[in-house]
This record gives sequence, structure tokens and C-alpha cells, in this order.
Amino acid sequence: MSSFLHHGRTGGVLTVTMNQPETRNALTGNTAVQEFVELADSVARDASVRVLVLTASDPVFSSGGNVKDMKRYFDDALTPAAIRDEYRHGIQRLTRALYNIDVPTIAAVNGAAIGAGCDLACMCDIRIASDKASFAESFIKVGIVPGDGGAWLLPRIVGMSRALEMSFTGDTLSAAEALTCGLVSRLVPHDTLLAEAQKLAARIAANPGPTLRLTKRLLREGQQLGLDSLLEASASAQAIAHKSWEHREAVTAFIEKRRPDFARDGQVKE
Repeated sequence: MSSFLHHGRTGGVLTVTMNQPETRNALTGNTAVQEFVELADSVARDASVRVLVLTASDPVFSSGGNVKDMKRYFDDALTPAAIRDEYRHGIQRLTRALYNIDVPTIAAVNGAAIGAGCDLACMCDIRIASDKASFAESFIKVGIVPGDGGAWLLPRIVGMSRALEMSFTGDTLSAAEALTCGLVSRLVPHDTLLAEAQKLAARIAANPGPTLRLTKRLLREGQQLGLDSLLEASASAQAIAHKSWEHREAVTAFIEKRRPDFARDGQVKE
């Protein structure tokens, strides 16, 4: 079987494309989980990556779990304990890897994002939708629950009431409805989706890479911490940022009324 993820690079922007349209870019029954884990490890080690864009080969973003593969759970030999461990060591590894990836992430949703595919988009920091996109938290339709963390992710994006409605009904939202409820921040014509996502990524990537990573970590920690703890974490991160060469270059450029040059070698022009 060919690789699930295809990688492309332009400057500090890494574009990753799910490329198994024959399975509707399903996330189980293939190498998707391991490839996402390896992707996160690679980005963590490569300081030159500043933004990740995640998209998919048309016509579907991701159908989530492979429903045909779920028939094997009918076997009495596969116990609930074994299934629980399968989730822990399977799809949930993907959730942790993508959600906790160091750099800003943009999901460019080109088509249907169903079940775990919807949650996959929610693991990213920013979501941009094609006018051909649709979204469904549809686990209930096949008699299961969101096993990949969707019950934690979705309410934080659309609010509890809308998340409950989506989860209880399994109904599909159009791209326009997703924009209205805040599931996506932009809706663009299908043919311009990737270009718009990469344009936004380039604007983000023009900023200092280490500070982008620090900023993302602070915003993520802020969802869990009280104000006092977040302020303490902010002070520590700020101490690191103030001592960075990127900060020195940015301040110097501001005073000299020029565009900052965040050179890769870390040398500030005098």
C-alpha cells in the first residue's frame, strides 16, 4: 500500500496531503496513525518548519474510521478490554500527535469530513473550508461514540450545545453552516482552497519560528490552566523569547524602520 501522507515544502510551510481517495482517506485499517505520529516527531526535530497545512486528495477530506473494518468487532474473541487498548494504541496516538504538534496547523478541508475525519480537522489550530466541504460528528449513526477525542475537541470549538446537537443527531453540516457556528474560520471557492491556506500559512511563517511554537504552547496551555498558572507560564516563555536573536532582530528592525530579516543562521545584521 502506498504512503497515506504526501509531503511538500515551500520555505517554512510544510503541506501534507492525505492521499488514499480509494478509501476516502480513512484513518484506520492502514498506516495513517503511524505516519501522523512520525510526522509530528519530524516537525518537532526540524526547527525550520514553521507552519503545517493539512489537506487531502479530492473528493473527500476524510471519512474517518473504516466502517467495513468494524465488522471484526462482532467476533466474541475480541474483548472490550482488547478494543479499549486498540483505541489507546491506535487512533488516539494520532490525536495526541497532531493536536500536540509544535507548530501552527491549518486544515484545508476540501470535501466531506466525517466522524474521525471531522475530529481530525478539529485537531488543527485553524480550519479553512472549500465550498464543497461538509462536516459530521456521525459516530452515533453507526452505534459508537467518538473514540478519538472528539468529545473533548468539538465543544471547545463550537460550544457545548452545538457539539451535543451534532453528536446526538449525527447530522451533516454544510460548509456555510460550519462557518456560521465557528467550526471553520473561512469559506473559500473549492479551486482556491489550497492557495488560500498556503497564503495564510506564509503570512504566519514570516514570523519567528521559535516564538510561534511558544505562542501555540501558551494558547493550548491556557485552555487548561487558571489565570495565575498561565501568567507564570507566560513569564517563563517571555524570558526565553526576550533572549532570542529573533526578538533582537525584530526590535532592531522596528527602530530602524525596516522589514526584519529572520535569517536561518540566527545572525542579526548589524
